[in-house]
This record gives sequence, C-alpha cells and structure tokens, in this order.
Amino acid sequence: MRKLFTQVALVTLIAFAAAAYFLWSGFWWFFGVFAILAAWGFYDMFQTRHSLIRNFPLFGRARWIMESLRPKLYQYFVESDTDGRPINRIDRSTIYQRAKLETDTMPFGTQLNVYAEGYEWMTHSIVPIGHHDVVQDPRVLIGNKDCKQPYNCSVFNVSAMSYGSLSKNAIEALNGGAKIGGFAHNTGEGGLSPYHLKQGGDLIWQIGTGYFSTRNPDGTFSPEAFKINAAKPQVRMIEIKLSQGAKPGHGGILPAQKVTAEVAAIRLVKEGETVFSPPYHSAFNTPKGLVLFIKQLRELSEGKPIGFKLCIGHKSEFIAICKAMIELDTYPDFITVDGGEGGTGAAPQEFSNYVGAPLMDSLAFVHNILIGFDIKKHIKVIASGKVLTGFHIVRAIALGADVTNSARAMMMALGCIQALVCNKNTCPTGVATQDPQLVAGLVVDDKKVRVANYHNETVKSFTELLGAAGIKEASQISRSHIYRRVFMNQVTTFEDIFPSIEKGSFLEDEIPDRYKNDFARANAESWCII
Repeated sequence: MRKLFTQVALVTLIAFAAAAYFLWSGFWWFFGVFAILAAWGFYDMFQTRHSLIRNFPLFGRARWIMESLRPKLYQYFVESDTDGRPINRIDRSTIYQRAKLETDTMPFGTQLNVYAEGYEWMTHSIVPIGHHDVVQDPRVLIGNKDCKQPYNCSVFNVSAMSYGSLSKNAIEALNGGAKIGGFAHNTGEGGLSPYHLKQGGDLIWQIGTGYFSTRNPDGTFSPEAFKINAAKPQVRMIEIKLSQGAKPGHGGILPAQKVTAEVAAIRLVKEGETVFSPPYHSAFNTPKGLVLFIKQLRELSEGKPIGFKLCIGHKSEFIAICKAMIELDTYPDFITVDGGEGGTGAAPQEFSNYVGAPLMDSLAFVHNILIGFDIKKHIKVIASGKVLTGFHIVRAIALGADVTNSARAMMMALGCIQALVCNKNTCPTGVATQDPQLVAGLVVDDKKVRVANYHNETVKSFTELLGAAGIKEASQISRSHIYRRVFMNQVTTFEDIFPSIEKGSFLEDEIPDRYKNDFARANAESWCII
C-alpha cells in the first residue's frame, strides 16, 4: 500500500509540474496529451484486474503491444522458409506466385533437409512421359449405380468454407474461380447463400448437423427445403458432414449478434437468436440410418451424387457404416476424408491439436476398408487436409484418394496472409471477416481470376509429376511411388508403411490383425464403440 501511495504522489507531483509548465508555455496540445496519459496512469494504478499494469502503470501495457506484434514480427523476420505453421513460407509463396502467374521456380536447390526423418519424395522414371502426353485436365466421374446425374469432377477443388466464416466477397471470388477453372466449390455447412450462386460455379452443397438452408423451425431436417435447394442447377453434389478434421465431435455456436436478417434467411433460422449446431445429426442415429438418409437425399435431389464427410475417429464406426451399405445395397457416391490437420476459423486448441486421425493414416484406412469389402467400385474418395501443391495431390491419390480438396490454399489464392485472426473478425485481407470496410478490400473480379490461376497451375504441376514418373493417368499412382525416410539410414515406401489389402478379402473372413478388434465391435444397427 505504501508503494501505491508513493506512486500516486509521484505521478500527481509530475502531473502538476508538467501542467503548470505547459500552461505557462502555452503548449495546450502537449498539455492535453499529457493529461490523458496521466489519467490513464491513475486508472492503471487503481484497477485490480491486471497486476502488471497496476505495479507498472502505462509501461506495463507495452507487453500487450509486443504480444500482438509477435506473430507478425516472427512471420516476417524470424521464421525460416521451412518453419512456418500451419503453412510454411515455401508453400505460401508457391500459392501466391501461381495465383498471380508469377515465376514459381526455385533457385539454388531445395531448402529441405533430405536426410531428416519424415522427408518424403516420389519416384521418377528413366523414360518419363512428355507433359503433353499426360492427361492435361484429369477428371473423375462421381456417381454410382443409383446416381442419375453423375458429376465429372476435377482432381482439385475448393474445400468446405461457409459464408459467415468467410466474407461474401471471398465466397463470390471462390465460386467465380471455380466457374472459370471448371472445378467444384464446397459451400461449407453454413447454408446455400446467394454469394455461392451469383457467379454460377459448380457447387458441392454441404449439410451439417444444423441443417442450414434445409431445416424446420425446430432445427430438424426439412425434406421440402432440401428439395428446393437441391434442384438448383449449380448444385452438382450434396455432402453430409459428419465431422471435420479441425474440430471433430464438436458442435458450433452462432452468436445472436451475428444472426442478421440476411444470415437468418440463408440458414432458415430466427433473426437475432443464438443458433446452436449440435455435435451429432438428428436425422439418423445408426449406421443404417445414415445409409437410408443418403438414399432419401438421392431421391429428393432426383439422383444427384450424395456423399458424406468425416474425420476418422473410432475405426469401428466407419466399418459399421460399410457393413450397413452392404446389407442395404445402398452406397454413397463419394466419401470425403478430412484429416486432423484440417483448418477452421475457430476451434478449441485441444480439438485442433489432439482430436482426429491425420489425413494420410485416414486415407489409407478408408481405402483399405472399401477395398476389403469390395465396395470401392461404388464410391469415390475425396481427400481434404493441407493439400497445397501438385505433390500433395500425388501423395493423397497414392494413399487411396480419387479427388482432392483444399481450403486454406484457396484462401491464400484470394490474398490470405496467414495473419491467424480468422476468429476475431479482423482479417486484414477481407477473407475471413464480416467487417464491411475490410470486405471491400477484396475485389471479386480480380481474386476469382487468381483462384482459377492457382488451380490451373497446381493441376499442371500435378500432371508434370505424373509424366516424370512415367504415368499417363492418376489412377496408375500406387503407394510404391512415394518414399519416406524413417531413420537416417533407412527409407521405405508408403506400401510398407500403409500396407494394402486384397480386394474382397473381408468377404472371405481374411481380416488383418490390425483391424480384427474394430471389426468385432462394428455393428450396422448402432454406433457401438465399446
């Protein structure tokens, strides 16, 4: 207490002395500034929430300033080209360069430590195929025996990002890029907005647990609302979101202040009321229920491709879904596999860092299960989770994907600088914000071209890698094409790390030991995880 009184007395003395001097000298402007700082100092001394600034008035606030500047200073002046997280500067620069059609070649050799554990590379051939002899625009037809409107999908597309999380200009630019480049744009679970439809690009309409744009007033699924939106010509596929890699098993909350009249109309909710997205679906509660829901959506959409997205958790649950498919002889047209390294605008730290299987492990598992049941022929697999370059596409396909999606790379093509403020509504580039002044900085006509450029150049890089490996088509990539260093003096292929299985082996009760316990727990009638 004595120290506090001493501080008060000292500040008061200085204040009176400075005030008298400035008043006598006629420097009213300096007097005003000093008076404000003095008042601020008195406030700091008497407030009780922050010990640091109570003990060190005004000066203690410098810590907050330095904390806010740290990420920016670190990104520009401290981190190396290979160390940045979640996306390093080498990959960021490649995305920017391709989006702007600038030189994306690298001088003086790799900066990666090729002898470090975890380093990966792909094999090439002594007799490579010329770039023009490889399929230039690789596409995959999505749609099985029950699908009436199959979709010819690009090998690289825009992953799920909702309007609300992203600005209206960002959504428009992404869809405009998809229109120019002939690839698909996933809406995210936030509903089908006018900004998704305005540019006319192909859409994958995602339906989450909140059933936005297809819900009844009580939050349950509305077949009538679904049928109206599914009939839109831009909607080429429908995706049921079970979970996402960045926060699997976690529901969402849209605060009341963000539920404007426009958002309420898009999501079919009440204006000005907080909206909760539960962590689970109410339209089904068993593996068979999910499969029947897929069948219902296919019928309501008049045969458009229907699939679901998930991050792998309990392996027995995915096996149970496959058992239900076989029993009902009904299959999704596609399955989107999201990795635990996936991004989001906001998620609890524990969920982003410690929940959900990473993409490579998940892809290998999903592909093996589908092959083991001999149902892969009905289902295309889409990979989503830090797919940024042509090599990432090759790697995903080697592990079992047919198609890939990317979210953060597409955001960077829009101008995202990885400021890491997506959850604060202060995105400086107008991508992940609803602030009208910041949104205005993102010009749709310019950014949609950049998105299309990035997509085109990345797919071009992918086809060049195929040619280097002596491959003409993506379907010829195998796990043996990718190597990883596991120790300083030991390398191995993905086939050794993620062993494949024989087609239809599960039907003959030839189940590898690593899957036996999960098979025993898998039940098509319930989500039995014990």
